[in-house]
Amino acid sequence: MKFSFRPTEGAFYELFTRAAQNLVRGTELLNELALPGVDVQSVSERLTEVEHDSDQITHQLYKKINSTFITPFDREDIYRLGSLLDDVMDHLEAVGNLLYLYGLTKLPALPRELHELVNVLDLQAKLTAEAMPRLKSMKDLEEYWIECNRLENDGDQAYRMLLVRLFSGEYDALTVLKMKEVADELEAACDAFEHVANTVETITVKES
Repeated sequence: MKFSFRPTEGAFYELFTRAAQNLVRGTELLNELALPGVDVQSVSERLTEVEHDSDQITHQLYKKINSTFITPFDREDIYRLGSLLDDVMDHLEAVGNLLYLYGLTKLPALPRELHELVNVLDLQAKLTAEAMPRLKSMKDLEEYWIECNRLENDGDQAYRMLLVRLFSGEYDALTVLKMKEVADELEAACDAFEHVANTVETITVKES
């Protein structure tokens, strides 16, 4: 039997889970952009609210790290995981804000490839939210990081096809510049989800 001197402190796992659930809320809000007649300002404002809540969760996590004598796993890994979850939320908020501030939703339609990228992010968010509670037992997590990495590859493909669409001559130069910035934030969010998954894999290997 394996003995562990680490506590089964539930607060850390609860904070990770809440942070991941906010990512699901974020991708669901971005999916609203595909709806006809969507209020883009409302989507952007609600994304900012979710991002502020995620910031509060991250601050609570850091405070908990500093006030806990023995943590459930390495402090550096707890800090890194919390920071990476926050990074994903920052990218999601940036997408909504840029689409609104640049007035891109006034186009006849957003590129189909952009919505495909958002769909990939939505799948990654749901996977991540389902995985976080399992950190407590460190079991049944391998499928999560494998699938999250596979989805990141799908996101890369959608990103490349979006760039092909942007530089096809369909859009004027200014719109291309604006849309490219949005595309880069979407791709960065996909990468950030993969970094979360890779960190979970590292933690699981260390603790097994």
